[in-house]
Order: sequence, then structure tokens, then C-alpha cells
Amino acid sequence: MTDLTLTKTRLFQGVWEGALTSSGKTNTPPSIEVTHLEQPLDGLEMTEDGAGGWAVRFPVPVDVIADGVQTFLFRDALTGETLESFALIGGEALSDDIRAEMNLLREELDMLKRAFRRHCLETM
Repeated sequence: MTDLTLTKTRLFQGVWEGALTSSGKTNTPPSIEVTHLEQPLDGLEMTEDGAGGWAVRFPVPVDVIADGVQTFLFRDALTGETLESFALIGGEALSDDIRAEMNLLREELDMLKRAFRRHCLETM
């Protein structure tokens, strides 16, 4: 079990940002890695935040963004334990979900319109 805690602070302009803390007192940054499809990715940056932790930044590589769900794991490089993860969803997989949701919303709106019209006719 690792003593590291990684908390996402935001994903902005293609850069995932988080705060890494350790329950153990150490001045050396922990060794963490980011993987996608079990392959390690480059670009992870860690800087001391002045409060005994580290600010973590990871620019999402453009070449791994694709249709479907792309999952990224932040792991303790020593133990292999997953500290945090995030997923990007895009392309056709997402469009089907949105179309189904829009269809359901249209059906519910039509039902409400019919009920409202019936109510108006009955109360006149």
C-alpha cells in the first residue's frame, strides 16, 4: 500500500493538473508514471508546491486521443498501485449516447406537451 495521494485539480487546455501528497516525510519527489493502454507516457511534470507536496502536470499527448474511451492511469512506479485516473470520450461512441439521450428527451417533451394541452382543454 502506498502512502501517496494524488488529487485532480483540473483538466484545462489539454493539461491534466493535480496535487500529490505523501503521508511520509520526504524531500525527494515520488516516482509516478502515467500509462495509456498499459504503455507508459512521457511528459509528466512534478514541482514542489511549498506545502510539503508536489504540483503534478500532465499534457495529454495528441497522438493518443481517438474515438471511444481513452483511459489514463497515474501509478506509483515502485508499487504499481493506481493513484488516480481519468478518461476522455469522443467520436462515434459518444454520438450514439447523445442521440439516444436526445431521443428520450424529445419523447418526454412530447408527453408533457400532450398532458399540458389536455389539462388546458379540461379546465376551460
